Amino acid sequence: MMAHEFSLLRRILKEQSGLNLGADKEDMLEGKLRPLLKELKLPSISHLMLALIKPDAHLLRLRVAQAVTVQESYFFRGKTPFQYFIDAMLPRLMGSRQASRRIRVWCAAAATGQEPYSLAIELAEHERQFLGWTVEIIASDFADEALERARQGVYSQFEVQRGLPISLLVKYFKKVERGWKLTPDIRERVTFRTHNLLQDCRVFGRFDVIFCRNVLIYFDDATKSAVLSRLAAQLAPDGYLVLGAAETTTNYSNEFMAVPENRPGVFCFTAAASLARAREEADRRKRVAQGPASLQEPSRGELEQRLSRPSTL
Repeated sequence: MMAHEFSLLRRILKEQSGLNLGADKEDMLEGKLRPLLKELKLPSISHLMLALIKPDAHLLRLRVAQAVTVQESYFFRGKTPFQYFIDAMLPRLMGSRQASRRIRVWCAAAATGQEPYSLAIELAEHERQFLGWTVEIIASDFADEALERARQGVYSQFEVQRGLPISLLVKYFKKVERGWKLTPDIRERVTFRTHNLLQDCRVFGRFDVIFCRNVLIYFDDATKSAVLSRLAAQLAPDGYLVLGAAETTTNYSNEFMAVPENRPGVFCFTAAASLARAREEADRRKRVAQGPASLQEPSRGELEQRLSRPSTL
């Protein structure tokens, strides 16, 4: 791969996915692109580059980013967030949502779906605790192939062995030709949507819990701050943000702090940020009550149009 080709590919990856690829990753990049070259029937990287520089190559640029980005996921990864979700997050949120009896969860960058399905399994395991409640799980990713796999809910023997207890495998999966398939009850608890974290996410609405784990580590500082700002705007004032155990909001957002129990990767709003968000929410509800003419936010159709446009920081 020529130096200028590697430079262009790094820029495309940054623009399309936020991935900040190191200068020492040329061999890794070539390895990731080989299957794509075969799929597109292109003889070399140079031929791919000629296609990428065409004015109408947006879809191809997105496809390259999808082929290169990490789609690493496994069931109950890290364990602690899932236990804290059941033992602390949901009970606290239920205390302030008795009127609606509804809680919304977003798993951003969900890859092939193991994380949202792990949450769904946890909910099924504690069914009695949440009787009469609706816990909506929205899972998103920008890679279409990963999402299609997630929707099918079929995993290989290797994948179900990574973090999934045998008792849950027997209870919630059925052996099929290609591996193990989740039961319809678990699959139906999760809704999958295409979304790029670099894009506007207001169309999804407000969430009580947002999982965005092991994603920020691939971004540069400016992108981390921008993504955290978008996530914060969609989080309820008393909601929870769950990042990877090694990820932090420090230096990238002044709105978050670690939860009181100091669980690795789990954050909530600071008191000041929570109050500010609550005021914003109250003002928004007031404007909604006054009628559409008082609202300054874009319509749902406009927001959905934005989600379909090329991503920009």
